[in-house]
Amino acid sequence: MTMINRVDRERHDAVEGHGAAAALFHGLADPTRLMILAHLRTGEHKVKDLTEHLGLAQSTVSAHLSCLRDCGLVTSRAQGRASMYSLANPRLLLALLGDANHYIGISDEHELDTHDFTEVHGPGRAQHVVRP
Repeated sequence: MTMINRVDRERHDAVEGHGAAAALFHGLADPTRLMILAHLRTGEHKVKDLTEHLGLAQSTVSAHLSCLRDCGLVTSRAQGRASMYSLANPRLLLALLGDANHYIGISDEHELDTHDFTEVHGPGRAQHVVRP
């Protein structure tokens, strides 16, 4: 392998790695998707169940689930004509959100509780956050 080919390959691998991270963080960057993840924390749900819980249109929930599936946060399986959605890796998601909690340095008053989902209030803060 020539030096140029190796450098190109290393650059390509680095870009792909950053792309995967960007997709993951994009999936977590929306309060509605965080609310969906919160509901999936309790177990599998159909799109219909999520629309009822969240009060959102089916098309909206489906679009958010598609994003979450594409970035690897949820999985789906067929059950008859419906799809059942669940968290792909609950422990990894909780660890990631715990690290985010540490990184953003939320004060004790607004600290993300990693045992459930809750609303966080304050300027520049997400409306909803994931708690295990």
